[in-house]
Amino acid sequence: MAKAKSVTIYHNPKCTTSCNVLAMIEESGAKPNVVEYLKEGWTKPQLKTLFAAAGVTPREAMRKKAAEDLGISDKATSAQILDAMVENPVLVERPFVETNKGARLCRPKETVRELL
Repeated sequence: MAKAKSVTIYHNPKCTTSCNVLAMIEESGAKPNVVEYLKEGWTKPQLKTLFAAAGVTPREAMRKKAAEDLGISDKATSAQILDAMVENPVLVERPFVETNKGARLCRPKETVRELL
């Protein structure tokens, strides 16, 4: 299996799945760019690009429990969800991984293998 040239993981070190995916990336021999999005935050263009590359909608990329805790309605539009994600980075499901093979929300963790 060819190694991905460039790997970026949008990582939450407190998330077991995110830590497991990071370990799988490192075990593959890749040296990932680790973005701790809870510290660095998101921009709307960044999220739009990432979600488009991963083939998910903002709603599909939203953590349901966090949305419920923040009072985000089931009727919220994609634009409203993106705005909320920029204001509250915890709303974004994790981990997202980008490589030269594409981008994916790596849940389950084994999803990362198709990117490496």
